[in-house]
Amino acid sequence: MKTKTGTFRFPYRLEYDPSKKANVWLVTIGSVLLALVACGIFIAANGMNPFPVYKKLLSGAFGSAFGLTETLVKSIPLLLCGLGVSIAYRISVWNIGAEGQFAAGAIAATAVTIYFPDLPAHWTIPLMVVFGIAAGGFWGLLTALPRTYFQVNELITSLMLNYVALLALNYVVFGPWKDPKGFNFPGTPLFNGAQSLPVLGDTRLHLGLAFAIVVVVLYWFTIRYTRWGYELRLIGANAEAAKNAGIRISKHIIIVMLISGGLAGLAGMSEVSGVTHRLMYGISPGYGYTAIIVAWLAKLNPVGLVVASFLFGGLIVGGYSVQTIGLPSSISNMLQGAILFFLIAGDTFGKFRIRRQG
Repeated sequence: MKTKTGTFRFPYRLEYDPSKKANVWLVTIGSVLLALVACGIFIAANGMNPFPVYKKLLSGAFGSAFGLTETLVKSIPLLLCGLGVSIAYRISVWNIGAEGQFAAGAIAATAVTIYFPDLPAHWTIPLMVVFGIAAGGFWGLLTALPRTYFQVNELITSLMLNYVALLALNYVVFGPWKDPKGFNFPGTPLFNGAQSLPVLGDTRLHLGLAFAIVVVVLYWFTIRYTRWGYELRLIGANAEAAKNAGIRISKHIIIVMLISGGLAGLAGMSEVSGVTHRLMYGISPGYGYTAIIVAWLAKLNPVGLVVASFLFGGLIVGGYSVQTIGLPSSISNMLQGAILFFLIAGDTFGKFRIRRQG
């Protein structure tokens, strides 16, 4: 722009600075609020007032004892899978295979009930836990080993293995493990009392909650107070510096993916033994994928993981409630996707600085 004194230049410029860290709490809270606004626009475009919809969603998830216990039930697999992907993300290993690892754990735990049907509870439950963790860990290794020794991108392998595990689950519930008395329903025979996790009173809240709490505490203590946790934090902050310090990154990738998959496998075991009491088609509504959003929202923080899991468990339960007022339960999926979108956008825009020119 020309003026009498010369060319006008805007005094500020937008500059990208990858080293700048965005305000974590501001981005998180802002992402949730913007997601609510964006989804509210879609709800309004559908001819409904978004405020009663959100009120129904919240009251269905948190407004009663039943809603709260159901929210906690949904939070258990989200928290276990979220912990699994978080420990992998600590060293920038992008495990998006928690859905397949969840399915592998559920299949292996169910195998105990199929092949050892008469074992007492004090043997059956521990065996199911061990089999579930081992199967999920093995599924995680199928991603870690190609990444470590052949430099295969873990995003591709972990995603592809999700489909393999889900197809394997479909095979057994439609095929050899199908309940002959199940009226052609694709599922295994119903578990007996010795094969089911104890529940709290008349609710569906089961022992898997204790598993999740123990794992959260172990995760917090390990990351904060152990040498191995320090090495994980160092690798995540600067892999090259960690390598120069003598840390074997390949060994950590294998161990981390083994643990990551094992936790998702434990989530699968908890779901079949504590909630559905049988392996069935469509056992997961996408817990492994939602866990990725949980980990992003929590910024890998243990307390944040608990809060985010509870929030997203409430979204799932509240999604069922809004069906009574004429909206599909998939509105909760829309909210989850919007939160992830604004989280990523917030992290990106948080790295821009406004600088004065000259």
